[in-house]
Amino acid sequence: MVGLVDGNNFFVSCERVFDCSLVGKPVAVLSNNDGCVVSRSNEFKALGIAMGTPYFQLRPRVRQLGIILKSSNFELYADMSKRLMCVLGEAFGDIEQYSIDEAFVFPPKRPDLFEYALAARARILKNIGIPCGIGFAPTKTLAKIANHIGKKSEGGVFVMPEKNGEILKKIPVGEVWGVGRRLGPKLERDRILTAFDLAEYPEDRLRKKYGVILARTALELRGIDCSSHLRESGDFSQSIAYSRCFGEPVRDFDSLSESVAYYLGRAAEKLRAEGQRAGGAGVYFVYYPEYSPRKLEGGVTSANVVFPRATDDTSEMLKSVFAKLPDIFLEGRRYKKSGITLWGLENGAVQGELFEPSPQKSKLYSSIDEINKKFGKGTLFPLAEGIDKKWKMRRDMLSRAYTTSWKDIISVR
Repeated sequence: MVGLVDGNNFFVSCERVFDCSLVGKPVAVLSNNDGCVVSRSNEFKALGIAMGTPYFQLRPRVRQLGIILKSSNFELYADMSKRLMCVLGEAFGDIEQYSIDEAFVFPPKRPDLFEYALAARARILKNIGIPCGIGFAPTKTLAKIANHIGKKSEGGVFVMPEKNGEILKKIPVGEVWGVGRRLGPKLERDRILTAFDLAEYPEDRLRKKYGVILARTALELRGIDCSSHLRESGDFSQSIAYSRCFGEPVRDFDSLSESVAYYLGRAAEKLRAEGQRAGGAGVYFVYYPEYSPRKLEGGVTSANVVFPRATDDTSEMLKSVFAKLPDIFLEGRRYKKSGITLWGLENGAVQGELFEPSPQKSKLYSSIDEINKKFGKGTLFPLAEGIDKKWKMRRDMLSRAYTTSWKDIISVR
């Protein structure tokens, strides 16, 4: 059996763990730069406000609707995700994280699986405060469906029965994991309207007309496992990217340089956490169109740089990347975004060179990572990232970093 555990309305649930005044109220979390709705409480959904609704449409109606909006606090959500995965590992042993709030679990065979899952769900709620839906089935695709049903059931858990034809007949084909909005209408034109229809469709015809992936999805709906359930331990990122839109248009070179230093620092931190080194980096700026005094198209300027040697040292990477920034900066343009991508990643130890920097320097940044992990992100950082960071994305309704910063920890008197 494969299980899928999914945190209900995860971002909103994380906010409610540390602010009980939000419980029972219509709450939504906004995307980067307070752009649009990306997570909704059940109470918010009941108002009929769709996912993706822009903030500017909701802002004039906040009081009228009685809604509460929060800026995205991804540091908090990522930390809560780690805690969730930790508890899942303790409960089920074998897990595969699928997204920030989802994981596939692979429990050993047991006759009391439903009761055990109920106990695990209660444990998650008690230890972390996140309500979850849990679904079990013979395959990942069926587990997705079981999870969807489990979320709507009273206990939050559902085990897919062996004879599931009537259940699959109620699932529109567009809602099947791996089908999606684009492929759904094409399948419907072929009279494949439900998950049951897809499961019963001849495999050879599916493979010929729609490809091997959809044919495997159909097999999974029949209960035939077509996916390896765990990543190999040797699998690592092929590249690491980090970018954000600015809170307001940026014109000056210094602010752009600070943003690149900040994003490179975050990417390098992840690089070291994976035990990898980067052979080079790509950097880019995105700028707005202009309409006065003359019309100018918006666009992107970019550059690639190859490091002298594969490295995980932030200062070495900054030196190489900063040398390229004047070449892609356009004076007078208004910039909306910058980004960095580390590529040419190498895993494991790299043979040293006679005149390369001391390994003590590399240990410096690993120590900085540990300090920031212990005392909160941004406790120590290169001065190149700037102090004020006025260019950072807009998050006017940001909650505290309850779990990652000492100064934001809730104190009980």
